[in-house]
Amino acid sequence: MELLTQIWLGQPIWLWLSFLSIVLALLAFDLGVLHKEDHEIGVAESLKLSAFYITAGLLFGAWVWWYLGSVSGMEYFTGFLIEKSLSLDNVFVISLIFTYFAIPRIYQHRVLFWGILGVIVLRAIMIGLGATLVAQYYWTLYIFAVFLIFTGLKMLFSSDKVTDMSKNPLLNFLRRHLRVTDRLHEQKFFIRAPEKEGSEKTALWATPLFLALIMIEIVDLIFAVDSVPAIFAITTDPFIVYTSNIFAILGLRALYFALAAVIHRFHYLKYALALVLVFIGSKIFLGDFVFDGKVPPALSLAVTFGLLVAGVLFSLWKTRQTLTLKSDSI
Repeated sequence: MELLTQIWLGQPIWLWLSFLSIVLALLAFDLGVLHKEDHEIGVAESLKLSAFYITAGLLFGAWVWWYLGSVSGMEYFTGFLIEKSLSLDNVFVISLIFTYFAIPRIYQHRVLFWGILGVIVLRAIMIGLGATLVAQYYWTLYIFAVFLIFTGLKMLFSSDKVTDMSKNPLLNFLRRHLRVTDRLHEQKFFIRAPEKEGSEKTALWATPLFLALIMIEIVDLIFAVDSVPAIFAITTDPFIVYTSNIFAILGLRALYFALAAVIHRFHYLKYALALVLVFIGSKIFLGDFVFDGKVPPALSLAVTFGLLVAGVLFSLWKTRQTLTLKSDSI
């Protein structure tokens, strides 16, 4: 029992184990009950599953607010909002990956489910390294801040480009160094097949489904380079950073099947996200040189929420105008 009460990365070990138990229970319920058999996930099911995960994330945040205090609670919800919003671009890239590999919707949930297990591990490593750096070298927060401001400004003024998956260097590297089948084999990531055509000797072959899984994990790792520093700019508590990250990603993967069909309606949200990144990066300097310590968490949450809501509403209004003009011209 003494081991469970020992502090690890700022919080008792039992708190970390409780969180991981909740996440594993949710994933077990998802795979073992809701998706015991492969089936195509429709928009209605996607929205229900996402609502379930979002509710779980909000309830956990409410518990954080009650147990760790209002400051930790507001930091959790701010991190949750930022991670959820930044991951919307992730949905677009995942859709490109599934389209390129011609992955049927019936098998997409399997890839996303196993992908989240990789995310849990990769985010833990990144956040652990980030927490260690910040604890030993506080000035690394200023590097995070400059990076976020630069990323936000770049996002604000950059033009949209369609990614050509066939030219992706990582994908070409995997194809050169792995035996990859030229077609899917249902939901299997690997199969045993003849090493060469006409040979009796068999070898392990990866399927396009496995390549899709690897590419999605790499995409998440790339997007984490933005989102993890953004949340460290809000709080340096690894528990708040990690839990808000994971709960936001859990809900987004569930929402993918609904968002993929309407992601074009949120085109202008990226500008709101850009302003959020600039604000979050700036608040580190504001906290140290203006507010004499730290920007109030309530102000961070209010500004973040306000910018994101404005971005969503403006996107829906602007794209509705576009849709109306198109329908009138037909």
